[in-house]
Amino acid sequence: MAAFSSRSCLQYLLHLAQDNLDFRLPVTSIRYCRDNLQTGEDVHSIMARSVCAKSAFELWGHGQTHSELRTSLLNFPSEIMSPFMHKDSTYRINVYTFNKTLLFADRIKRIDALEYLPFEGTVSLKNPQHIFCLLEDYGTDPNNIPEDPNYIYFGRWIADGQRDLIRSHSVKNRHFIGNTSMDAGLSFIMANHARVKQDDLVFDPFVGTGSLLVACSHFGAYVCGTDIDYNTIHGKGRSSRKNQKWRGPDENIRANLRQYGAQKMYVDVMVSDASKPAWRDAALFDAIVTDPPYGIREATRRTGSHKDIAKPAEESHVPVSQAYHLSDIFTDLLNFSAHHLVMGGRLVYWLPVYRPEYCEEMVPLHPCLQLISNCEQTLSSHTSRRLITMEKIKEPEEFDSLAHLSDPRFSAYQGHNAFREKYFSGLNKKSTKENNKSDVSGD
Repeated sequence: MAAFSSRSCLQYLLHLAQDNLDFRLPVTSIRYCRDNLQTGEDVHSIMARSVCAKSAFELWGHGQTHSELRTSLLNFPSEIMSPFMHKDSTYRINVYTFNKTLLFADRIKRIDALEYLPFEGTVSLKNPQHIFCLLEDYGTDPNNIPEDPNYIYFGRWIADGQRDLIRSHSVKNRHFIGNTSMDAGLSFIMANHARVKQDDLVFDPFVGTGSLLVACSHFGAYVCGTDIDYNTIHGKGRSSRKNQKWRGPDENIRANLRQYGAQKMYVDVMVSDASKPAWRDAALFDAIVTDPPYGIREATRRTGSHKDIAKPAEESHVPVSQAYHLSDIFTDLLNFSAHHLVMGGRLVYWLPVYRPEYCEEMVPLHPCLQLISNCEQTLSSHTSRRLITMEKIKEPEEFDSLAHLSDPRFSAYQGHNAFREKYFSGLNKKSTKENNKSDVSGD
C-alpha cells in the first residue's frame, strides 16, 4: 500500500446514512465514501449542509484486516499525526461497527490493539480536544454476519452531518400537512441539489403544503410558490391527520415556516395554474424546486375545458379543469425554468418512471438547461422516481420552447402519460399473485 506523501493528498471518509436514494457516489462500500478534498474546511462546509452523511473523518488508515490497517497507519505521515498526539493534548477513541454489536470488553480490546500509534496525550472521555474513530464494516446481511469485518477504517473525526434536521423537521410534527407532503430528508436533499443559499429566491410551482419551501428557507432563501388547489393554498377542507376531520383555522404554509422560525423568509403563495404562468417574462428565481403530481395520490390537472362553453366564473371560485398529461407538465416546467431562472440557477424536480421500461433517454431535455444529476429512489419493484437536477446555461431563444418536438427523446417520455395506469397495473398484478398463493395454500 502506498504511503501518503503530503497533506494535500489526504483522504476524507464520509459515513453515509442508509437512505433509499441512489446517488452513484464513488463509494468504497455502500456505507462509506472516500474522497480527496483540499482542506478540512471543505469537509466542514459539506457537513454543514449534508443530511445524507452521518460523520466525516480524516482518513489515516484502512485495510481488510487489522494487520493491513496497522501497515496503513504506520505508513501515514507522522508530521500529520503529531499535532493531534502531543503530550499537552487530550483525546478519545471511539469504536463504531456496522451490522454487528460488540461487547464493551471487545471494544476495549480494539482500542488497546492500537498501542502502536504514538499517542502521548491524556485520555478524556467527556471533553477531548481530538476524537479518533475505528470503524468496522460487517456487510449488509443481518442473517449472515461474518466473524471478522469486511473492511476497517481509522481516522480523526472532523464533523457530523445534519441528520438532526430530519427529526426536527419531521412531517409527523409539522403544523400543516397533506397527503403528499414531502419527507423532510428528501426536501433537504433537494435544497442541496439546488444549491440554495442565503438570500436566494426559490420558487415551487406545485407547492402543495410547502415542504420544499420549509427546507429552502432553513438555508436562508426567500420562498414562494403556486398551486392549482385552492383549498391547499388557503388551508381549507379536509385534514390529512388521523382523527381530525377538518383543517384548523391556522393550518397553512406560512404557519409551517413560523413553526421553524423562518416566517421572515416567506414571500407568499397563490392559486395559479402551472400551465399558464402568471409571471412576467424575466429571470426571477435563483432556484426552482418542485415535486409535480403524478396522478397517483394527487390529480394532474390544469384549468380549461374540452367543452366550447365553460361554466360562468361566478358560479364557483374553483375553475373548470381538465387532464394535465405528465409529458406536458415536464415540457411546461422546463420551458418555464428556462425563462425564469437566473443564469446558473437550478431546476430540481422528481420524475416518476416505470422501471421495466426506463432508459436515460426518457429524461426530458431543454436547450437552455444542462443535466447535472439523475438519482433514483425506488418506490416498488416496478416503479421509482428520479431526482433530476438541471442548470441554466443560456438564455432562451425564439424556438427553444419547441425543441422537444424535434427531439427524438420526446416520444420516449410521452410514455409518462401512462405512468398512472402502469403503476396500478403493477399493484393489481402483485395482488393477483398474492391471491393465487393464498388460494393454493388454502387447498
